Amino acid sequence: MRTSELIGPALNWAVARALGKRPHIFIYPITKIAHLSEEHDYSTEWSQGGPIIERERILLKPTGDTWTVYSYCQNRFAFGPTALVAAMRCYVASKLGDEVEVPKELES
Repeated sequence: MRTSELIGPALNWAVARALGKRPHIFIYPITKIAHLSEEHDYSTEWSQGGPIIERERILLKPTGDTWTVYSYCQNRFAFGPTALVAAMRCYVASKLGDEVEVPKELES
């Protein structure tokens, strides 16, 4: 999957992998919806994504209805509907590249 298209659980999974973690995927039996554990909400929780933004020196800039981010450490740009989504896409791309294989259960 293209890093620039990652969102939701797939993006959070990729961030966890970029951090060297092995995130666990939960699949709800009735709905068959895949979800990650709460500690992997990097793209929605500032308490989790914020430290990555600060450590990686990711610059956030609103551009109309979206956000543009730039990583000084990795010389990369990324875009997203929210600052955290854009920043986490940038982080994943800097660590794992422009294409990431995510578990099939997390593909949307």
